[in-house]
Amino acid sequence: MLNLLKTNRLFSLIFWGTPGCGKTTLARLIATKTNANFIEISAVTSGVKEIKESVESAKNALRSGTKTILFIDEIHRYSKTQQDALLPHIENGTLFLIGSTTENPSFQVVPALLSRVQVVRLNSIDDKSMDKIIKKGFAYLAKNYLPMDCETGAIDFIINLARGDARYALNVVENAYFASDLKDNRRNLTVKIIEEICQKRNTRYSQQEHYDCASAFQKSLRGSDADAAIYYLAKMIAAGEDPRFIARRLITCSAEDVGNADPNALNVAINAYKAVELLGLPEGRIPLAQAVIYVARAPKSNETVCAIDAALHDIETGKDFPPPMHLRDAHYKDAKNYGFGIGYVYSHDAPDVHQQFLPDELVNRKYTK
Repeated sequence: MLNLLKTNRLFSLIFWGTPGCGKTTLARLIATKTNANFIEISAVTSGVKEIKESVESAKNALRSGTKTILFIDEIHRYSKTQQDALLPHIENGTLFLIGSTTENPSFQVVPALLSRVQVVRLNSIDDKSMDKIIKKGFAYLAKNYLPMDCETGAIDFIINLARGDARYALNVVENAYFASDLKDNRRNLTVKIIEEICQKRNTRYSQQEHYDCASAFQKSLRGSDADAAIYYLAKMIAAGEDPRFIARRLITCSAEDVGNADPNALNVAINAYKAVELLGLPEGRIPLAQAVIYVARAPKSNETVCAIDAALHDIETGKDFPPPMHLRDAHYKDAKNYGFGIGYVYSHDAPDVHQQFLPDELVNRKYTK
């Protein structure tokens, strides 16, 4: 991207990343670097009308030889119709789109638009970079207002609060600075002041993270890592996930990944679901955690899911055969005239008698281990 910018070339992009990772800032830098006309709108408060107005502005700029970047914040909030309205103008070069989103574009952006842009995944700001950002913020305030002293550990405390969100970190920096004690014409910033002005942060949890956490949770159970499974359980609960959704995942895992290696795991998971329905949260976290630890520590077998999936695959690929004649329903008067039920031996009366149960075409097929 940097090499292309050096050649003053523009292309349409979608920046995908967590809040405060620099999506908007990067878009503005690109516009400055390329001397482009920069139009910024939000998908939350705009629609087709604003898109049309932006297109007209881009056409006017193009007449004087200036390219236009249309930056759409939270582009995932646009409907299909609104996203489709962008297509012809990107296609004919009237404007270049830069969209920002916290959600996975594969799920939230229509394929026609996705095929015309380059998706760039932006990571959260790492701790080292966040440390620099916070220090620059305090330096700016100290230079333009009053000098300050910062208690050891205060910056690390903000870094932990921010969790990669530079915007949040800078808001904390500003609020903490002006809320800090004033002595001898100097600000004195402490961890206690930061704690007082910062309410508990909600766990970051986008739609993508909903799926990612659920996936990590089930894979941790499958891998018998009880500690990891408990962590992802806590993460989902803290984010406000429906505990019944978590319990359903647990039930699935107990059947799919434990199966008959420990049949009681399924009972434990189902009872956890019932307990959650009876108790709700926060009490429901306890039976959920109990069941998570049990299922994670249980011996594992995927025989059940492999068996049913193999049988379904056979049927779906043309191996859909009728039962042998001796196994067919023979309870009605004319059944034997059709050959149904003839030769069947009641297994309880003759457990040692060998009988064929699979269709003739699958007589040697094995589904179970």
